[in-house]
This record gives sequence, structure tokens and C-alpha cells, in this order.
Amino acid sequence: MLSNYTNKLTGFLLTLSLFTNPAKADWFALNMTEGATAISEEVFNLHMLIFWICVAIGVVVFSVMFYSMFAHTKKKNPVAATFHESTKVEIAWTVIPFLILIAMAVPASKTLTKMYDDTAGDVNIQVTGFQWKWQYRYLEDGVSFFSNLSTDMDEIYNLVPKGENYLQEVDEAVVIPVGKKVRFLITANDVIHSWWVPAFAIKQDAIPGFVNTAWTKVDKVGTYRGKCTELCGKNHGFMPIVVKVVEQDEYDLWVSDKKEAAFKLAELTEKEWTTAELVERGESVYATNCVACHQVNGQGITGIFPALAGSDIVLNDKPRNIEILMEGVQGAAMNSFDYLSEVELASVITYTRQSWGNAEKGDGEIVSPKDIVDYKKPKI
Repeated sequence: MLSNYTNKLTGFLLTLSLFTNPAKADWFALNMTEGATAISEEVFNLHMLIFWICVAIGVVVFSVMFYSMFAHTKKKNPVAATFHESTKVEIAWTVIPFLILIAMAVPASKTLTKMYDDTAGDVNIQVTGFQWKWQYRYLEDGVSFFSNLSTDMDEIYNLVPKGENYLQEVDEAVVIPVGKKVRFLITANDVIHSWWVPAFAIKQDAIPGFVNTAWTKVDKVGTYRGKCTELCGKNHGFMPIVVKVVEQDEYDLWVSDKKEAAFKLAELTEKEWTTAELVERGESVYATNCVACHQVNGQGITGIFPALAGSDIVLNDKPRNIEILMEGVQGAAMNSFDYLSEVELASVITYTRQSWGNAEKGDGEIVSPKDIVDYKKPKI
């Protein structure tokens, strides 16, 4: 008796806990976000409309079921009815669902038509997915950069507490102006990715050789986060999206600074670089682009990614070393890195040729930005 009372009390307390503020907050967190744009709000309202229609249908259907189960038991109706099909009932349960579907399809079609508007925006950005980062090109302004995960590796390996935006931090955020239509042209360089920013109601697959479009117009300054939602490889969870919405003046200043930085980087191809300068810059490029496959110590992953430490090509074959990064390796997991700048390519190759004891074992030659420029020249 006491055990039954305890179980009932426990069940009552658990049910009551569902209505406490923290529990309600967790419950509502399961719902779709209202987002930060007119389209995302419209999508949310459409979602709620369909949800409550489904709830109403469920209530009606289950009410009829339970009524039939209890009202037509053998005890209450010992003699079974002998009627057959009813034409009126069959017409009703065909026509009514059809009308309900039409009622849901009309607002859904209107919203989808708005979402798939691919006319040019005030700002047009090409988004390209890579394993495992995003590249953004501002088509009108000539600005281009990569956005990489910036979460500390110590957090990932549980050596320090995880931060508030764990796995949702990047070294370079997408910047767009408030109140302007921004169109995204979404594609991929290697495998299928998916660019998802829930606050904008945008989720588009990034497919190699194909361009999907999406657009947004954000009326509130702020930072909005998303991620890749297509399983694209071992570091799929490490390619977040961060969009920073700013006032027009701040956006114009940001574009100007990016153009100036790109101009200065182009000038560096003419500079006479020292080994130490290339190695220092190359270490950060390696950490961003190469460490996931070839590891911090250059030992690679046995049977998957070859070691760079002690590699014959890295030690003694400078032309082939450059060719691999520029062209990739057909039939292998090594993609082309020709999207990196001449300085970045030269520095990372030099870093691998000078690290892990390679400088002492090989020819010790460095690769300068001029070498990359020469490689890119048309072959006659």
C-alpha cells in the first residue's frame, strides 16, 4: 500500500515539475525559433498554424476512436450492427481532408515563393563549403576570406571548461549590413555540405558543381550563428557559421579594411622572405588547414593521410611539393589548396619542409611566394 502511494506521489511530482519555469523553458526551446527576419517569422507562424491544425485533427480522430472503443463494447451492444458502407461518410472523409490540405497548401506556397526569390540582392555573397570550413566571396566588392572554427583545441579535448559558444566560434565572421537584402549563392568545393542559419530561416545544401540560392534581410543588428547540417566528413561538427549584422557605415568601413588588407597581401608576393618569416606564418596556416589530417607532429593518420615528417617529396622534391598543394592528388583525400594566397601557400610548404627534423634530412630549400606566382603562370 505504501509503495503504491509513493509511486503515485512521485508521478504527481514529476508531472508538476513539467510546469515549473525551467522545465517550461526547456520545453519551449524544442520549438522552432522565430528568427530575426520577416521571412523567418512568417515561417514560424506557418509552422504553428500547421501544428495546431494537426493537433485539432489528432483530437478529433482520437476522440472518435476512444468514443467508439467505450460506447460500442460487447457489454453495451451484445448484438453487432449489420450496416455496410455509407456513401455520405466516405464522401465526407475524402472531401474534408482534401479541403484541409488545400487550406495548408495555400499559405505554405506563398511563403515558399518568397523564400525562393533568387533575384540579385543589395549584397551578393558566394558561399563555398570546404572540408572543413566556409569561404565567402563578396561579388561586388572583391572581398574574399575563409571562416574557420576558432574554438580552443583544449576545450574540444576537455582539458579546460567549454566556453559559452563552444564549436560556434570562428576566426572570421560574415559581415552584412542591416536592412539590406543579401543574397547567398551556395556551392561546395569537395563534398556536399549544408549552410544553415536558423535565425534567417535559411538551410540550403552546398553541392559541388551546382549553385543554390538563398536570401535574407535582417532588420536588427546582432550576431547570428549556424552550422553545417550535412554529414560531410570527420570534422563535420567543426565548421560553424557566424553572421554579424552591422549598420551601413560600419559595413562600409569593414569592406574598405578588407580591400586594403588584400592589397597589402598581394604586395607581399614581391617581398624577399626569410626562412624564419615563412615558417612563422606557415605554422598558423598549417594549424588552420592541415593539422586535422596530417596532425600537429606531421605524422598523418596511418592508412589515410600520409606523414609529412620524413616524406621524400617534402624532403627533396620542391616542384612536386608545390604541385600537390596546387592540384591536389587525384583519387586521394588530398584536395587542391589553390584557393589560398601565394604567401599562405609558400609559407605552409616551407613550414612543412623545415619542421619535424625535415630541414636536417632534406635539401632544406624554402618556397617563396614568387615560386607560387611562377607556377600559376600559363605553361607554353
